[in-house]
Amino acid sequence: MNGTTWDFSVVWENLPMLARGLVGSLQITFVALLFGLLLGLLVAPLRMSALRSLRMPANVYINIFRATPPLVLLFWFFYAFPILIGVRFRPYEAAVVTLSLQSGAFFAEVFRAGIQSVERGQWEASRALGMGYLRLMRRIILPQAFKRMVLAFFERAIELFKTTTLVSTIAFADLLYEATVLVNQTFRPLEIYTAVAAIYILVITAASVGVRGLERRMARSDA
Repeated sequence: MNGTTWDFSVVWENLPMLARGLVGSLQITFVALLFGLLLGLLVAPLRMSALRSLRMPANVYINIFRATPPLVLLFWFFYAFPILIGVRFRPYEAAVVTLSLQSGAFFAEVFRAGIQSVERGQWEASRALGMGYLRLMRRIILPQAFKRMVLAFFERAIELFKTTTLVSTIAFADLLYEATVLVNQTFRPLEIYTAVAAIYILVITAASVGVRGLERRMARSDA
């Protein structure tokens, strides 16, 4: 027995500070998710292009950002990239750029897989009816592909939320950063980090339950 006493009053007294950090984490997640989706939607057609001049840059981008650890990318964009362009990034800007670019690489592959999962006969039948590429994608392919990709999107969103814990290393005020500041002020790491872990578990569990519910709902609609 080490005689450790738990005192969660420090957590209750500083809930506004932790709530502010949680909002910061959710904000980074939402913005990076939005830009990542848009970027993935732009890169996926390039990845599938028959033109090598379009396909190769898309492949290089996807491979680099999927293979590089997010913490390394975060440090590179915060510390190294400003040296190249002569403009210093704030922590928020570096976090958004890093997580958006990495999410875009993952989403590009999700879009590609979803689009390619649509039966080839539908492509050929639509072209036989005289549909152009953009009209074919908008009216036939993408509606079906999105339905098949939606679960992967939500799973990536959950992973992205967990990855946001890294932004505390460049002093962005996310949940983990605010908790660390609070620990330095109160010297109560046991209670504060336990509370932070509980917050992450609650948020991620709620999101996972929502994804499973959506999965069952989609399965019933396909039956």
